[in-house]
Amino acid sequence: MAQCAQSVQEFIQDSFVPMVAVLCSEEAERVTRRNCLSFPELLRPFCRLPSEGHLRDPNNQVVVVKGLRISVTGVNTRPPNSGEVRKVLSQAVSGCQPPEGLPANVITAGDYDLNISATTPWFEAYRENFLQSMPPTDHEFLNHYLACMLVVSSREAVPTEQFLKLSQEQHRIQHSGEYTHPKWFIPNTLKYYVLLHDISDGDEQRADSVYEDMKQRYGTQGCYLLKINSRTDAAGPDEQMPDPWSQYLQKTNLHNNLEIVYVRWPWISLTISGAILAFSDGVPESHPLKLDQPADSGFPGDPSESVNSADAAKKQGVVTPVAAPTTHGACLTLNDHDRIRQFVQEFTFRGLLPHIEKNIRQLNDQLVSRKGLSRSLFSATKKWFGGGKVPEKSIAELKNTAGLLYPPEAPELQIRKMADLCFLVQHYELAYSCYHTAKKDFLSDQAMLYAAGALEMAAVSAFLQSGAPRPYPAHYMETAIQTYRDVCKNMVLAERCALLSAEVLKSQAKYSDAATLLIKMTSEDSDLRSALLLEQAAHCFINMRSPMVRKFAFHMILSGHRYSKAGQKRHALRCYCQAMQVYKGKGWILAEDHINFTIGRQSFTLRQPENAVAAFRHILINDSKQTATQQNAFLREYLYVYKSVGQPPSESSLPQLPLPCLHSAQTRVFFGHERRLAQGEKQAATHVWLDHPYDREQAQLWAELEEQVVAVANRGSVPISFQPTQYCLSSHTDNLRYPLAVVEEPIFVEIVFRNPLKVPLALSDLSLLWKFTAKDFSALQGGTLGEPITNENEAATVIPEFTVSPEETKVARLKLLPHKTGELHVLGVVYNLSTRDDENSASEGSQLMIVRGRQDLEIQGPRLNMTKEEKTSVTHGPDRRLDPIITPPMPLLEVFFINFPSSLLCGEIRKAWVEFVNVSAAPLAGLRVASTHPEFFTFGSAASDLTPVTPTAAEHCSAYKTMATPPSDGTVTLVSAATFGVNGNDRPTVVDIPLTGGVLGPGEALQIPLWLRGPDREGVHEIHFLFYYESVEKNAKLSHRVLRHTAFICASRSLSVKATACRSNTLPGRGKKEEREEERSGNMLVFVDVENINTSEAGVREFHIVQVSSSSRQWRLHKCINPAGDRDSKLGSRERGKLCFRATRCRTQEGEKCTRTWMIVSSMTPCADFFFRRGPPSESRKGVAPTGLIRRQSLTPASNADDSMTSIVRKCSEVELDIIVLWKAYVVEDNKQLILEGQLHVALQTIGKEACSLSQKEEMVLLKFKPDLPPPVSRPTLEQLSHLIKTCLHYPESYDHPFPQKSLCMVPVTLTLSNCSLAQVDVIIDLRHKTTSPESLEVHGSFTWLGQTQYKLQLRPQEVHRLSLQACFFQAGVYNLGTPRVFAKLAQSGTMCETSQQSAMPALIIINSV
Repeated sequence: MAQCAQSVQEFIQDSFVPMVAVLCSEEAERVTRRNCLSFPELLRPFCRLPSEGHLRDPNNQVVVVKGLRISVTGVNTRPPNSGEVRKVLSQAVSGCQPPEGLPANVITAGDYDLNISATTPWFEAYRENFLQSMPPTDHEFLNHYLACMLVVSSREAVPTEQFLKLSQEQHRIQHSGEYTHPKWFIPNTLKYYVLLHDISDGDEQRADSVYEDMKQRYGTQGCYLLKINSRTDAAGPDEQMPDPWSQYLQKTNLHNNLEIVYVRWPWISLTISGAILAFSDGVPESHPLKLDQPADSGFPGDPSESVNSADAAKKQGVVTPVAAPTTHGACLTLNDHDRIRQFVQEFTFRGLLPHIEKNIRQLNDQLVSRKGLSRSLFSATKKWFGGGKVPEKSIAELKNTAGLLYPPEAPELQIRKMADLCFLVQHYELAYSCYHTAKKDFLSDQAMLYAAGALEMAAVSAFLQSGAPRPYPAHYMETAIQTYRDVCKNMVLAERCALLSAEVLKSQAKYSDAATLLIKMTSEDSDLRSALLLEQAAHCFINMRSPMVRKFAFHMILSGHRYSKAGQKRHALRCYCQAMQVYKGKGWILAEDHINFTIGRQSFTLRQPENAVAAFRHILINDSKQTATQQNAFLREYLYVYKSVGQPPSESSLPQLPLPCLHSAQTRVFFGHERRLAQGEKQAATHVWLDHPYDREQAQLWAELEEQVVAVANRGSVPISFQPTQYCLSSHTDNLRYPLAVVEEPIFVEIVFRNPLKVPLALSDLSLLWKFTAKDFSALQGGTLGEPITNENEAATVIPEFTVSPEETKVARLKLLPHKTGELHVLGVVYNLSTRDDENSASEGSQLMIVRGRQDLEIQGPRLNMTKEEKTSVTHGPDRRLDPIITPPMPLLEVFFINFPSSLLCGEIRKAWVEFVNVSAAPLAGLRVASTHPEFFTFGSAASDLTPVTPTAAEHCSAYKTMATPPSDGTVTLVSAATFGVNGNDRPTVVDIPLTGGVLGPGEALQIPLWLRGPDREGVHEIHFLFYYESVEKNAKLSHRVLRHTAFICASRSLSVKATACRSNTLPGRGKKEEREEERSGNMLVFVDVENINTSEAGVREFHIVQVSSSSRQWRLHKCINPAGDRDSKLGSRERGKLCFRATRCRTQEGEKCTRTWMIVSSMTPCADFFFRRGPPSESRKGVAPTGLIRRQSLTPASNADDSMTSIVRKCSEVELDIIVLWKAYVVEDNKQLILEGQLHVALQTIGKEACSLSQKEEMVLLKFKPDLPPPVSRPTLEQLSHLIKTCLHYPESYDHPFPQKSLCMVPVTLTLSNCSLAQVDVIIDLRHKTTSPESLEVHGSFTWLGQTQYKLQLRPQEVHRLSLQACFFQAGVYNLGTPRVFAKLAQSGTMCETSQQSAMPALIIINSV
């Protein structure tokens, strides 16, 4: 149970106090009414005695009475009927609400931190009023009058006669038998005579004389002179007199059903008339308090018979209601207060307590004499309890004898009277003995009502005994409650018994037993009682040593339900709110929904619409598990409550709506116009749109492309303030900075709604809620122009209807069109919400359920994790995606592609067109394009012939520039790479697009041709274009804009070209002068192997090799060695052809290209463009740099010499010859034959090493981490050294010799040595080498060289030396003369080992015998 202001001992003592009646004369009542008080009301604040009282028990032991309180009431005060009691109790509970501002009692139990009321004053008020309204009964005497005060004014003519009159009246009331009420404790009731003297209006001497006469007549202990009303004038405004009567009169007025009722609400204090108490929470109809006796019509409160006319007038409602609070005790001073207090003390100590002591002794003597026992009841106690006990029968065995009545003189009732008297004066040990004795007698007589009363008071007396000699007999209370409830059918007495027992159990920390007892007392006959007891049971559960939180919450829900049935709406709301603390956020979804729904309804009934809206909001925003019908009811209830709140005047002050759920983090913002679709053959640039999913790798790629083009536009440096352009902002992008938007260009906001309910939601008039502050960014310091603007209709689009299906997630795209520069803030969305009911959609009722509200877009930025403070705390950065800055006008470019293919053959050349359109009102300049695949396209060189100038005119034209040149004649053209936009060895990633006059004006369009070449690898290729442009007028906020385009090209196989270069063995001879010069310069053979690897997927019939071109600084193709009929080679599917060319050195200036062409002008666009834009050779990609590109810094002079020698040696084997193979393919498509053109590139770099047009697959190389070592000395490889010297043997192919005549055959042989390098070479020729392999001997035979067998020569750069040798043969046969070993080394490298030169093909000679 909750904490109480009183201890349990004080509570029980105050529940059973001595009752004193009052009879006043009319004049005495007039004296007290000067203070707006009756005489009982005058005494009430002083009825608790501050000092101790004493009396002696029958055993002559002193009994100390502490804190005694007496109850003084009018003799004609009748007990209220059941209806009045219900009203009084309901008003007492409803008028006592939790006070505001008091500290809450926070209880921590496990994971719960519960904010619970520490006290329950409404329960205490109910309990106090309930006990005061208990009617006196015949089976107990605790509520019977012990004494009667007879009050007469000193102004009476003959006061003694008036005393006599009042005494007779009291005697008539008690003994005439005409009245059943009031009830008197004993026949000889104490009469106490009080002379009331008004000091301000009376003769004090006369009063004293009358009092002296009274003392002589009634004795000094039976009368008293009370002097009051010392104040003659009203209290001044500055004089504050205490008013101790207000707190008592509030309860008394409520109890007596007076007209003046003080109601304290939590927020206001009002004084209202009892006639309008319907403002309180109401009174239930069925709340009976079953009394033991019927209503008494002959009550002494009849004004015709009662001498206490003032009290009678009160009961009859004669008193005129007062409109304002009245000051009580206005004629009383503090001295008067002391006199009244002294009077009560004198009455109690000198009158009441001696009277009670005397009656206890008399009753004890009567009981002893009647029972024939010892004189003292105390001495007989052991005999009574020690002997054979009568076994108690169970309640079920006892017959219903609740109606059994004892006569007043019955000894059982005398024992009960004695017990009650002892209990009232706190002699609990004697009281317990008497109650126990009476209990046995009543049980033996089966007088169950009397027995239950004795059991109840015996248990209470046992608890109140000092020192606790015996434990509290809880089973006594359980038996009494069960008897009252089940046998006697008296729930009033059962309730009183339960209240007392629960307080006792609570004081002993037996909360579980107390809760069980309280729950048992709940029933359907009284909702208010059940609600209060269930609430107290809930407090018992939470106050246990191990708090039972869920039981607390469950019983608070039950209590709230019963409060609601009892009409106590505020208490019901409080109970539900306290229980909600337990169920909230713990997964009890259905329980939460029920509690929130009840809280919403109760709050709405109590005219708290804001709380009602909040409660219904919780039902709707959670993932409800209710049925669709229940959810629809919840929604309609919410809309009804929401609509009753009233709509605010402006949309910015609209309240928040809970539905549909708004996923703010998934909000996306797009700056710019909607994406245009393709128009015929025109294909618009893909750019960016909200339909495109975000790809982090793609975003990084676009940012790198933009950085490249910005660097080119700014002469190689990227500005510090550069930030990549972001057209679409989402949770994946960097939103720490304010985005930039352009005036008069739309802003799209994509908002994600989710309907968590199983019923559809109908939204209408959906639009953005925003705030705009105009600023002029053209000035040096932007100033705010005017006040912020919010929600202009012409600036934002409105979605008239937006329906979200049950449990659907739906996206809404809303648009804003800024008309001025400044700062824009998108705050949220506003819309009308209603339920969608197809059956009643056209009815007027459904239209009434439409409410308008808003939802704010609150986006949390990314967590910051840079500094130490940010890492140790949870700090989030800003998210600016909804706060764009509107900049001045900027140009807007649109790009269209015409005849742009979607599939190409590998290496295929296709001509398309691109159209640039300026759709803004501002001119643009600085148009550039960057791409991830610059080798895929070209706009042609500046010197290219751009005719034809339209796509229609170029529909059936070749993509190449051709010349009518005879096939046998080849031309040589000097071409610079810079002409085609290539500087050095790097491929151009950014291309400038020429504009007429450098500017594209507003509304102007430009069409230029675009050549495309199919990628060398088959498959689907994703090619990105980034178009960059600037404004002619500089913009302080936005320096440039970009347009993106992504093309997907499907590349199919075409041809595979492999080329090999072999050094020619021919040395300068006796040919023509030109041929000798070419031979002296050097020549080689180039073999080109072409294979058709197309799988006929594209319907390709055959390929024609129409031309082979070459490009090199040193070499050119000189002659085709193939037969004349194979010049135009045709290759079907999986066919292969081989071409052989003779290549000679060409003499051109350094840095120019020498191109050999046939038929097609390969030195112009597009052939030369794609050649210069081709990808790097495979060796370069693998890490081997081309000649002369990488220079290592020398560490020592020796390493310089080694590097130069390595370069000399490497140049002997390098070729650096690029082959360009131009082809045509004949394709059948839709029964039409098309001719496709293309070109493939092969880069020959080393003699004898095969090169391929297709990039070979690169294998992954594992990285090995080693410590940094100094770079090794660069040395020539063995393969490079083998090409220093070229050798050639000159001899007759056959030689006739007569072996029979001459056994030795001598044949002259000339060995020609040619230095292929540009440095001096030391050469050693060793003729002693012989072929030792058996295979060679079987085929060639053996011979020997005659003369000098080893030569050492030194050849100058490119020197040719001839050496005459003699070969000796012993018999006829076929011999291989290629046995000499030739060693060569550079003259400067003395330590380098000699390396044998590679021998040429076998030099076979035939020796014939004649």
